[in-house]
Amino acid sequence: MRKLYETKEIVFAVLWIVAYCVVMGTIRGNFGDDSIIMLLALIAFSAGIIAFVKTNHLEKKYGLAGWPKNAGKYLYFIPMWIVATGNIWDGFAPSYQGIALVFAVLSMILVGFVEEMIFRGFLFRAMLKDGKPVVAIVVSALTFGIGHIVNLLNGQASLETLAQVFFAISWGFIFTMVCYKSGSIIPCILAHSIIDALAVLGADIMLFSWISIGVTIFTAICYCIYLGRLKTQDDTGNA
Repeated sequence: MRKLYETKEIVFAVLWIVAYCVVMGTIRGNFGDDSIIMLLALIAFSAGIIAFVKTNHLEKKYGLAGWPKNAGKYLYFIPMWIVATGNIWDGFAPSYQGIALVFAVLSMILVGFVEEMIFRGFLFRAMLKDGKPVVAIVVSALTFGIGHIVNLLNGQASLETLAQVFFAISWGFIFTMVCYKSGSIIPCILAHSIIDALAVLGADIMLFSWISIGVTIFTAICYCIYLGRLKTQDDTGNA
């Protein structure tokens, strides 16, 4: 794994993404979000990522070294925190009960960690080496969003999946811009985990779901324009 990372970093990242989509898509389709199988698989992915990063001392590269400095510069990520609660704007109505709910919430928290690390960590940072941040940002965001098409394989309605793809692309741009400008992936992991965990707890009323998607797209456009105007070490080539 280390050799592939050193010689073909983008291939390394893509293999992680493909493995995650195939394995978790299959498990999710066959066992569901509330299964112990799902949780164990996500624990395995998380452990593998953490082991690789720590063994090779890549915490700083992947934005895991600490919370962003000067958070006020990024509006304290308030736009991101607000839209992250969209899944409960229509109230609480847990999709599961008892231990199944615990498994589902824990799984969704880990999904946030794993997906941020493979899309904003592995893929985005690998593409940044080419010195084309705009391309890296767009590819990371679009790949993240399009990856949600896998939900069609789980029997999800095509219209619902299409909406989810646009929703995910919007979040992909927010997460990638926050990660790039702040130098930390930690706020993205937290927000992503909140979004997915609340999806299990929300009432999922269609009208509110569409409102949440619309607000997220609008927020993504405004917030990313704001973040794009901020200068970072990466922008000036001093990183």
